[in-house]
Amino acid sequence: MIKKQPNINLGAAVLFVIFGLLFFIVLFRYFSIEFTGEVGGQPLAAKAAQKYKREGTLTAQRGSIYDRNGEVVAEDTAAYDLVAILSKKMTTNPKKPMNVVDPRKTASELAKYIKLSESEIYSILTKKQFQVEFGSAGKDISSDTKDKIEKLHLPGITFIRDSTRFYPNGIFASHLVGYADPVEQKDGTYKTVGKMGIEKTLNKELTGKDGKIDYQSDLWGYLLPSGKQKITPAQNGNDVYLSIDKKIQTFLEDAMNKVDQEYKPKKMIAIVADPKTGEILGMAQRPTFAPKTKEGIENSWQNLAVETSFEPGSTMKVFTLSAAVQENVFNPNETYPSGKYLVTPKSPPVYDWNKNGWGNITFLEGVQRSSNVGFARIANEKLGFDRFREYLTKFAFDKPTGIELPNEAAGKILYQYPIEKANTAFGQGTAITPIEQIQAATAVANDGKMIKPHVVNKIVNHDTGETILQTKPEVVGTPISAETAKKVRDILETVITSPKGTGSRYKIEGYSVAGKTGTAQIPDPKGGYLTGPSNYVFSFLGMAPKDDPKLLVYVAVQQPNVDDYTKGSIPVSEIFDPVMKNSLQYLNIQPSKQEKAVANQLPDLNGQSVDQAVKSFKQQGIETVVLGKGSKILAQLPKAGSTIIEGEKVIIQTDGDITVPDMTGWSLRDVMKVAKLAGLKLTTSGNGYVVNQNMKTGAPLHQGDALIVDLITPEEQLKNNASSNQNGSGNDSSGKKNGGN
Repeated sequence: MIKKQPNINLGAAVLFVIFGLLFFIVLFRYFSIEFTGEVGGQPLAAKAAQKYKREGTLTAQRGSIYDRNGEVVAEDTAAYDLVAILSKKMTTNPKKPMNVVDPRKTASELAKYIKLSESEIYSILTKKQFQVEFGSAGKDISSDTKDKIEKLHLPGITFIRDSTRFYPNGIFASHLVGYADPVEQKDGTYKTVGKMGIEKTLNKELTGKDGKIDYQSDLWGYLLPSGKQKITPAQNGNDVYLSIDKKIQTFLEDAMNKVDQEYKPKKMIAIVADPKTGEILGMAQRPTFAPKTKEGIENSWQNLAVETSFEPGSTMKVFTLSAAVQENVFNPNETYPSGKYLVTPKSPPVYDWNKNGWGNITFLEGVQRSSNVGFARIANEKLGFDRFREYLTKFAFDKPTGIELPNEAAGKILYQYPIEKANTAFGQGTAITPIEQIQAATAVANDGKMIKPHVVNKIVNHDTGETILQTKPEVVGTPISAETAKKVRDILETVITSPKGTGSRYKIEGYSVAGKTGTAQIPDPKGGYLTGPSNYVFSFLGMAPKDDPKLLVYVAVQQPNVDDYTKGSIPVSEIFDPVMKNSLQYLNIQPSKQEKAVANQLPDLNGQSVDQAVKSFKQQGIETVVLGKGSKILAQLPKAGSTIIEGEKVIIQTDGDITVPDMTGWSLRDVMKVAKLAGLKLTTSGNGYVVNQNMKTGAPLHQGDALIVDLITPEEQLKNNASSNQNGSGNDSSGKKNGGN
């Protein structure tokens, strides 16, 4: 019989005690948790909920941007980010690999569809990571490209669905609309943020608020059948409806493309507005850029219509004229000596753009010919510089308009010295923005009421369709009366219709246009102004129809590729004319009815009083020239019963001695009337309008005398003047030349 060792019994006893204690501890812990529901002072249910609870993001959609008629201008659209799974752990079935197994082949195939070289893709695919992305080249993949890549069945290549900003019209009011880009947030996610234009100004309104979903899942992330869900819906961004009309904007873009291609100017700006409401119907510039690809943006970061101010040139004369008419100091028939003017005895002289002027002319002719001297005199002698300065503020040239676009600049009015004040009257020295000119011009087009410009019509809740904001016309001043506005429009119409006017290129068949040309010099960084045939900003500010303007258009073209100064208005007119005409027709604005001018049917003046005849014609707007110092009329041309054309003169012969009239600027038609009535032998040289005559003004005329006149076309005269100016003539003491027409 074998005896048990005492030590074995003792060991067994110890083990029994130890396991017994462990059992009682486990039993105690079980009942403790059962009754208290806590572990380590923490609720067990909360621990379980935390372990199995999941949270997902419901991405909000950025609001869309539409034109005034609901045409899409910018919207979010589906896009995909390219991803490559590199970890072999993702493959459970070797026959169906879920990771990249052949980096070389995969790189070769992907290089056909994304903007990375094969070697760059191979380098990414051979990294020691779980998964990789391909930077900007792998983002915003279109559905079409995604489908093509998926058809290759490349193992490990997959896509993450995302959204991107889409601009379906390409280059279309790009600086006004702007663009939005994804920006990385602190938590590593990306959020679309507006960077320019309306996308930037209304970024808060366009940006939605992400929602979320809370749910319970198993260890593998699958939703538990009995799990509870809590959903906070996403709030999509609001939709913005612009005042821009897609059709009118397209007219603008097409015309600017044509001019850009043919004349290659350094810069161009064009704005189309409704003067009754302040709505901007079109706004474009060159250089421009493509919002989606950003191609060209390095050349055009600024919205030139809003963010830059420059010397406007003679379009500024519209507002000097308006002030003078409002103050009742503009007498269209009063004459003054053109050519040169000294504001003060010590001031540099103001020159007309053609240096020599046109002799003694009326202030109306000064407007038509765009005489700098005439407008300097109006500001100094008629209005007075202090009162003129008040009108610059009334027209709001010294503050931003408040249009819904970022970084708006304000005008810079140089108004310290007398010469600066005179120069401002015809648009030199002082700098203003194009949008300020549009706002000020609404007062002329809208019977004195100046309307704030805007580019947003309304903001609408994307989810409910409720209108959150509706823009209404806002009167921001009344610098002139309705009567003044009408008179100014009538005068500005003659800039286009008169043979003496500088705006003949802006005639539009069937419509009456009122407007003003501008030719502004460009400051030279070295001092003074740039010289050369194309170193100007050529512009036009016009409205139509004249009696009740429905559209207001401003066009400026800087340094077009032209071989002489006289051709600068051609590219401007090639934008203004088609845009204005096509837009009026698109808006169903009926052409003006051409009424017969019964008042221009001349009566028989033989034997009548000279004074009465002249007074009667003046009331009808007909210019008369009296030959002789008598009181009774002996003969007339045109003859009684004739209908005269606009701008034509009526020549009256009296019973007194006949003297030589000043025929500078006359048409050959009018010169021939004088020759016929006085019995002169007429000899002419050239075509166009008179620039020289052999007989001295005021000298007695006798039958049979020889009258010799030299004529020249306006284009030839402009070319000669430009050539003279380029040789240094017409400069003031600071090296500056006075602005053009």
